[in-house]
Amino acid sequence: MIARPLKLPEAVWAVSGAALLVLLQLIAPGDAFIGISKGLDVYLFLTGMMLLAEVARKEGLFDWLAAVATRRARGSAARLFLLVYCVGILVTTFLSNDATAVVLTPAVAAAVRTAKARRPLPYLLICAFIANAASFVLPISNPANLVIYGSRMPPLLQWLPRFILPSIIAIVATYLMLRFTQREALHQDLATEVPVPVLSGAAKTAALGIAATAVLLLISSARDVQLGLPTAIAGAVTALLVLVRSRKSPWGTVKDISWGVLPLVAGLFVLVEALQKTGAIQLLGETLQHAAARSASGAAWGAGLMTAFACNLMNNLPAGLIAGSAVQAAPDQVKSAVLIGIDLGPNLSVTGSLATILWLTALRREGLHVGAWTFLKLGLVVMPPALILALAALIH
Repeated sequence: MIARPLKLPEAVWAVSGAALLVLLQLIAPGDAFIGISKGLDVYLFLTGMMLLAEVARKEGLFDWLAAVATRRARGSAARLFLLVYCVGILVTTFLSNDATAVVLTPAVAAAVRTAKARRPLPYLLICAFIANAASFVLPISNPANLVIYGSRMPPLLQWLPRFILPSIIAIVATYLMLRFTQREALHQDLATEVPVPVLSGAAKTAALGIAATAVLLLISSARDVQLGLPTAIAGAVTALLVLVRSRKSPWGTVKDISWGVLPLVAGLFVLVEALQKTGAIQLLGETLQHAAARSASGAAWGAGLMTAFACNLMNNLPAGLIAGSAVQAAPDQVKSAVLIGIDLGPNLSVTGSLATILWLTALRREGLHVGAWTFLKLGLVVMPPALILALAALIH
């Protein structure tokens, strides 16, 4: 998945790995199906988000947002950088990091085209890095949060005191390091006279649908309801209303969605199910409990750092599934450190999180490409300071 031999999509390698496990009889077909079924909520969540993003893109909502942002930047590359970063915080916090990758990336790509930026990459990198850096502000900010805590998700009034300071520190540290690494590319002039297109009725409906989805996700999270089905329903209803209002066929929208992400996720769930059958996850849990008994803070530091780097070897979704099973009996401080590692660690590599893979897919649709080595060199500078500072704010 990291190397992408022959430039084949990441899903090919995840599905191939899962298929090999079954063919070599390392996992029974029934167990593989159980693993696939465990991802149902994630599939529904992604489907809803992709529907929202596609109808908004086709109706020109992103082009309108791009023109507005570019006008407010008033020709300043640095001001546009900050505007995009702030929008990324809001989208990630209230719609999830996957939504930032799916929804915000096309809008930013449109913005840099509108601004006639000679070097658009700094603005697009924001979408990848803030998607992970802001993904533990709220429980709904990252589906991996739900995977780690499962049915024991802390109420919102307990979540905020625990994670708000580490979140702020991670967001600020990521901004400063990303801004520093991109300082030369931001010395460029942008267009100032940018015409703002008229927002159609269908585009307004899409915007209302996205806003309603954010509210629905907050309510669902507060009531401890899984997010997949509400998101899928909201996406389907919004798409239907937009298509009816614009009098368009649904096939164009359905055809243009990047459905390959669903088998990618399914393959990862099968791989985790196979690992579960080996007893390795149980052994991890027992080791973590012994470490926490000796020193809770030491175990929290170790677990947070290890999971952060493990995400980049296996993706944060399976890493979150493994960690969620391993930390069930661990102290809250250890669970919280693991969550920060799972959410923030993927800023190291392009395959660290599902959000970053979705971001890569969105970039390819825009005719842009970011290599694994290019991202890794940047991630080695941006991710560690944010991770260490966020864990330090948690473990005090």
